[in-house]
Amino acid sequence: MSLKLWTPDSWRNKSASQLPVYPDANRLADTEKRLASFPPLVFAGEARTLKDRLAKVSRGEAFLLHGGDCAESFADFRANTIRDNFRILLQMAAVLTFTSKKHIVKIGRTAGQFAKPRSNDSETRNGTTLPSYRGDIINGYDFDALSRVPDPERMERAYFQSASTLNLLRAFAQGGYADLHRIHSWNLDFVKKSSRADQYESLASRLDEALAFVAAMGITSGEIRETEFFTSHEALLLHYEQALTRRDSTTARPEYGYEGDWYDCSAHMLWIGERTRQVDGAHVEYLRGVKNPIGLKCGSSMKPDELIKLIDILNPLNEPGRLTLITRFGHENIESVLSSLIRRVRMEGRQVVWCCDPMHGNTITASNGYKTRNFLHILSEVRKFFAIHRSEGTYAGGVHFELTGRNVVECIGGDQAITESHLAEGLYETLCDPRLNADQALELAFKLVSA
Repeated sequence: MSLKLWTPDSWRNKSASQLPVYPDANRLADTEKRLASFPPLVFAGEARTLKDRLAKVSRGEAFLLHGGDCAESFADFRANTIRDNFRILLQMAAVLTFTSKKHIVKIGRTAGQFAKPRSNDSETRNGTTLPSYRGDIINGYDFDALSRVPDPERMERAYFQSASTLNLLRAFAQGGYADLHRIHSWNLDFVKKSSRADQYESLASRLDEALAFVAAMGITSGEIRETEFFTSHEALLLHYEQALTRRDSTTARPEYGYEGDWYDCSAHMLWIGERTRQVDGAHVEYLRGVKNPIGLKCGSSMKPDELIKLIDILNPLNEPGRLTLITRFGHENIESVLSSLIRRVRMEGRQVVWCCDPMHGNTITASNGYKTRNFLHILSEVRKFFAIHRSEGTYAGGVHFELTGRNVVECIGGDQAITESHLAEGLYETLCDPRLNADQALELAFKLVSA
């Protein structure tokens, strides 16, 4: 199936779920045409670099840290928001690097994470039913009829916001903001104010000694001051993805009439969600044809036979670094599902990265009606993920979190002792799913490495 003719628009001949119905087909076509004329947001060479890094993860030589906002918004487009989300990933990576002694591949859910799948096509409030909010790239969050109409021109605003976000992220990554000494000082601030400072102090002190040794040796490598950082999002809105699909001229072979490989230049990595991973569906069809590294969300309903079919469609050449399996089972289900998938993939000799998303399978509704997640459930799923891979003799290659660099109050638990009642006190800000706040995210990194 994966060797059949592919074009950037061949997905349109497949059944598509989670796509909006635009009321004006001409406006949609005009917007897609304009987007197709815009410069790429990322370059094919960057995506190939990420694939090489993920190949190292698949061999157990590196570790993947994948995280960021549940959904970006137009209203919260600020430099401080971008900086704070970047910063918390750097802080987590510093802790993971020092303890694992491995390179941490850092990928943000940013610069394009605007569209959201929904369980229902509509929602009802006080007797009024309207289309569901599907992310700022599609329609508006405000609960009124005009706001909820899908508007194709929102894709252009998402494009320009993504371009600005990428510009700032590149400056942060290469301009000295990512200096390891600076990151360590931030982590020390966290340790000092933590209620469990004694548990984290030893690790922080050892990292401090290592940095002091590096400084004493006069080592001033760019790797101390700079970092690699890649972007990703769920490839949900296929009209947008197709419009930003480009040929890579550096892989062209004109002597053979080959114009080059296709890349989705909206992000370095794209993933297929749990609700859109149908074997014969439009999203699988689109992503099988682009050369970016891609992710596949695997929930509790995933069966071994189905997983192998999807792997063969999405990575027919069995290339290391091409495919990351992002498992999302929930802390109560992971032990009954993961082992069978690992064994089948290993038996078939497929090369993949195994990554744990402990967020989406652990969403609950609090007694006061707020959607939330329990810190202990998140931590439990990750620990079980590592334990199962140790038992199976395979490599637990990464973690995937929904988080923010701000101290919002959306997930309960952790050292901050956030309770359900705290959710209603004004710091619950997410437009979709609850995120770990900055302190919870860093606490999680410390607890993972101290376990």
